[in-house]
Order: sequence, then structure tokens, then C-alpha cells
Amino acid sequence: MNIEPLYRGKTKDVYATKQGKYLLKFKDEVTGTDGTFDPGANTVGLTIAGAGKAALGLSRFFFEKLEQKGIPTHYISANLDENTMKVKPVSVFGKGLEVICRYRAVGSFFRRYGEYITEGHPLDSLVEFTLKDDARNDPFISEDTLEQLKILSQKEYSILKELTKSISSIIRDILAHKGIDLFDIKLEFGREKGSGQIILIDEISGGNMRTFKNGKFLEPLELAKTVLNV
Repeated sequence: MNIEPLYRGKTKDVYATKQGKYLLKFKDEVTGTDGTFDPGANTVGLTIAGAGKAALGLSRFFFEKLEQKGIPTHYISANLDENTMKVKPVSVFGKGLEVICRYRAVGSFFRRYGEYITEGHPLDSLVEFTLKDDARNDPFISEDTLEQLKILSQKEYSILKELTKSISSIIRDILAHKGIDLFDIKLEFGREKGSGQIILIDEISGGNMRTFKNGKFLEPLELAKTVLNV
């Protein structure tokens, strides 16, 4: 397959194919700081052998489950031997936007609001938006600011918020059947080129969620093994 490099990211590289699709190449790097994995970090923290294949396997699993539920995504197919995923071409919101759904007060949420809540306290599908901006440490952004900066309209904000809640709930239920507790998950969306439809993009793996089983935090490889039974 003839491909052209478009973007080299921290955990994935993106290529354009001659057929007009995109190809994501998963790498073994994961986000974190000082050699410790952290899904909320915006820097590569460490390299874990097999992390790319695990992220791709989980992403394929979840994308196919979401497609069955009628959730629009960019997923087309995956090649586990080559660590690649073929996806629909999209345009992102602004220069990149992440949407987080939180079920527990952990990570940056607790660091910001620890004066008002205890760590691990339950949250009711709380949704937050952040800009993808490494230089500014991925700042959180409000609905009004998103609209004023012309990144999202109020209607698009509502669509993304409801999609995030629906998708996160589906993933949370799937994990619960495996005895896994989902504390938070980070999702990304874009507009499909041509139709303009808002769809789920990027990946759905241990690299963008915090999960626990029997009170123990699951690293990305452990999560993949538990969910996929490998």
C-alpha cells in the first residue's frame, strides 16, 4: 500500500493512503512523566514493549462494539500484524480537542478541586473539554470560550457532550462485565470529510483511560489482556 506521512505523534503516526483514507501506525510509547504511565500526561513517559499492539487490539474491539450500537466512528479496519488501523479522513476541531468523561475524582480533577472533594469520590458522568496544546499543558476550556474562539458552536458542544456520555457509558458497561471499574476516559472527535458528520476518532485503549480491577490500577497491557482474554 502506497502511503504518505502526514503527522508523527507521541503514540501514533498518521499516513494518507492513495485510496483517500488515513492509516494510523501504533507505537509502543505511552504518555506519562518520570517513567510512570499517566493517561492525562501530554508527554511520552516510557516505552512498553507490545503497547502499540495492545492499544490497537483494544481500539478495534471497542470501535466494533460502538459500531454495533450505531455510534459513528472513523474506524474501517485494523491489521494487528502491522500495528495499523485504517480510518476515514476527518478534520479536527480547532487544532485538536479532547473530551473527558469522569466517574471518579482522580488525576488532574482531584488536583484542581481537592479542596472540595475527596480523592476517588464518585462523579456523575462529568464532562470536561481540553485543547490539545502541549506548550500550554492542554488547558481546560469552557463552552463559552469554545464558541467565542469559533472552535465549536453551542449545538456542536451539546452533540459532543452527549456523544461522550453515551460512548463512555457503553465502554463502562463493557468493562464492568469484566469486573473492571472505569474512573475516567479521554475521547476525541472530528468532522468526517465530505459529509461533515461528527464522529469518534483516534483510539480507545488503556492509553486514554484509567481503569481499576479489585482496587488495583490496570496498566495498558494489563487492561488489554483482561478485556481481550489474551
